[in-house]
Amino acid sequence: MEASEAKSKKTGASRLCCLCNQRRPVLKRPKTLQQICKECFYEVFEEEIHQVIVKNHLFTSGERVAIGASGGKDSTVLAYVLSELNRRHGYGLDLFLLSIDEGITGYRDDSLETVKRNELQYGLPLQILSYKDLYGWTMDDIVKMIGLKNNCTFCGVFRRQALDRGAALLKVDKLVTGHNADDIAETVLLNILRGDIARLSRCTSITTGEDGPIPRCKPFKYTYEKEIVMYAYFKKLDYFSTECIYSPNAYRGFAREFIKDLERLRPRAILDIIKSGEDFRIATSTKMPEQGTCERCGYISSQKWCKACVLLDGLNRGLPKMGIGRARGGVNVDHKDTKKPASAAKSIESKKCGSLDF
Repeated sequence: MEASEAKSKKTGASRLCCLCNQRRPVLKRPKTLQQICKECFYEVFEEEIHQVIVKNHLFTSGERVAIGASGGKDSTVLAYVLSELNRRHGYGLDLFLLSIDEGITGYRDDSLETVKRNELQYGLPLQILSYKDLYGWTMDDIVKMIGLKNNCTFCGVFRRQALDRGAALLKVDKLVTGHNADDIAETVLLNILRGDIARLSRCTSITTGEDGPIPRCKPFKYTYEKEIVMYAYFKKLDYFSTECIYSPNAYRGFAREFIKDLERLRPRAILDIIKSGEDFRIATSTKMPEQGTCERCGYISSQKWCKACVLLDGLNRGLPKMGIGRARGGVNVDHKDTKKPASAAKSIESKKCGSLDF
């Protein structure tokens, strides 16, 4: 009888949160496999991000900080948590939401409605820039011309520069993005597979672009995607969960599946890949690209023209595949004979790629 009671007590105790030992656990943390309650999960999730911010000196009091907001789970949780931590710990930051409208009907227009609701929910000013206004093209237009292969190249290049231009308009000191641990581990693998030494050497940095117009920070560098989803779910945050309709065949997707398989076998694999990326040493004999500025628009570039200008030139000349692939030895473009379709050219002339002061 006594043995039965002891066994019952032991079973009951094991069902309590392993941190507070008071409440029932509602989840097993993907990162640590701890069984914890909702309240303890909120606390450790937020505290880990706070420690990352403090230990890496991501912000200085009085800075203006733009949050790259897409309406998805990562940027929505980032906006919510950063707002909370800013109030709780007195960071002294002026926070803004910055969204890019790529012009993807049935996807981005819906997700932007979520961002607009977040603007009201979190009390953060919102700035939206569109590819159409910046470049004279939407992703719908580009996909019609080039198809579903390589379209992510255009979107990634344009989006990166659009975020910088939006940050310049807001006159912010820093730009933060919702890139999580899974994203960074994927990027490490992709750069190894591509043999991209330049990007491999900086993809694990928590702050990048310090030598550029506006530094970018990744407070979620060590935060697992599954935990972000759980946090958003338990907090009942308002976010958009549909995947981009143009990215089913994206190269990154294969790396993502591989990372998920590794995580199932060994949860710490994600952090270990990031650690490996941090510890890579580039041989001194390796020739690295020299940072300069684009001759056409003034944006940062290691070639004569930045990638966005090369891609735009190809689109406007009716040769969309001209800028696809890695540039070697600069951009060879015959400026004199360049002929642009009237409609696109007229739009681009007034708003050239990267025409803002950087």
